[in-house]
Amino acid sequence: MTPTPARGLLDQIRRLAGVALSGRPGRTPTPPGAHPLGLGDIDQKEGGPDMAARTRVIVGLGNPGDRYAATRHNIGQMVVDELAARAGARWGSHKANARVAEAWNRPGGTKMILAKPNSFMNLSGGPVQALCRFYSVAPEDLIVVHDELDIPFDTIRLKRGGGHGGHNGLRDIIPAVGSADFTRVRMGIGRPPGRQDVADFVLSGFSSSERAALANHVSDGADAVELLLDSDLATAQQRVHAPADPR
Repeated sequence: MTPTPARGLLDQIRRLAGVALSGRPGRTPTPPGAHPLGLGDIDQKEGGPDMAARTRVIVGLGNPGDRYAATRHNIGQMVVDELAARAGARWGSHKANARVAEAWNRPGGTKMILAKPNSFMNLSGGPVQALCRFYSVAPEDLIVVHDELDIPFDTIRLKRGGGHGGHNGLRDIIPAVGSADFTRVRMGIGRPPGRQDVADFVLSGFSSSERAALANHVSDGADAVELLLDSDLATAQQRVHAPADPR
């Protein structure tokens, strides 16, 4: 296995939006590879390495291939790409039929298993279940980042449990892991305009106005995941769901 840098979609977002994700005001840029605990090689032994520390599997949902990379349905994968870039982690192939990057969110913090299934969205359950089994992670330590039609673009909501809400990725994951009691980072993409078909909408690219804000939206999604790793759900919800400061 030859790990590859955690870029790809991230560079594509930068080109689309015309700004660097790490260049958002108020954020200190993280030089590539600067994180002292970023991992490149994926340990393929059952249970993975360093399992004494708390481990969270963080899955970004989407469809595989360049054709879908910049579509609304793949915003979950954009978020885990950003997390990998921040940690200086590198993506590698995993036998769970996924791309995986391993890192800690901070020294002495939580072990992050960042993952992008190689399957199409409606078949996400198999890779997610295999990753949870491989890393001995229970549903309560699973975080799924996905697009959400019922939330306006540039808005994020956090929740644990509940149904699939018509999302085909969640629909497949819930029976595969045997529980709906995992945390969801719901990245708002809004509803299609007019009478546009929902499937066409989620599988299309962002509008020009959305592309201008996409880098910040993805960065906010990564911030939300980091809050979940460092605090409880209620605290993270208070921070993420609070109205934006108009200043």
